[in-house]
Amino acid sequence: MSSKQQLFIITGASRGMGEAIARQLLAPGHRVIGISRRQSAALAAEAQARGAALEQWEQDLAEPLAAAERLQAWLAAQPAASFESATLINNAGVVARPGPVEQTPLVELSNAIRVGLEATLLLSAAFLAKTEALGKARRILNISSGLGRRAMAGSAAYCAAKAGMDNLSRAMALDEAGKPAGAAIVSLAPGIIDTEMQSQLRAGDPSGFPDHATFVGFKTSGALMSPDEAAAKVLRFLAKPGFGSQVLADVREV
Repeated sequence: MSSKQQLFIITGASRGMGEAIARQLLAPGHRVIGISRRQSAALAAEAQARGAALEQWEQDLAEPLAAAERLQAWLAAQPAASFESATLINNAGVVARPGPVEQTPLVELSNAIRVGLEATLLLSAAFLAKTEALGKARRILNISSGLGRRAMAGSAAYCAAKAGMDNLSRAMALDEAGKPAGAAIVSLAPGIIDTEMQSQLRAGDPSGFPDHATFVGFKTSGALMSPDEAAAKVLRFLAKPGFGSQVLADVREV
């Protein structure tokens, strides 16, 4: 039996769907690294109970260069042939205060783009550069949104970050397709999930956020998936044969 591990790196792994994805990946033969501003005590306890390999890096993705340099250095330091596969899941995202950009603090707009797009770009670059020896046993799953493909008033920064993520994924996939053993890359819309992000949108001022009632309706009608349910769907998609054959995907269309 091989002693090599399957490596999973997940951003935004301290809460919501990211935490649920990390928890569901805790298993023998897996090594899970969560990158978030803070650690999850519940995730650490679950890893200890299962005897699973987990590291939680406290890293603010609003400083994406530092996070990517840390990942690059860590991957470079791993012994050769440590892993049989490696997967990067760029899940972290930030919703700025709902409303037109001119009514949103500049620091919130900057934070949304840094976390949602720049971190995805830099972490992906570091990952691809330092896992090249694994060839086709590499995957990048970018957690996008329907709002990256359909603009919505009052959410310009989030829409821009997710649209950028989609096209970044397409461009990186073209680069990888030109290599003898390129990585598989997908940008996946995961559906609507009952997370803190949804709470922020419901708390927005309807005068600057015309879709406010829609998001309230998602909650009151029971249309939101739990983070655990959403994570399970995402991981089933990740495990599908042919992952990467369709770069832009939506779990609701599978």
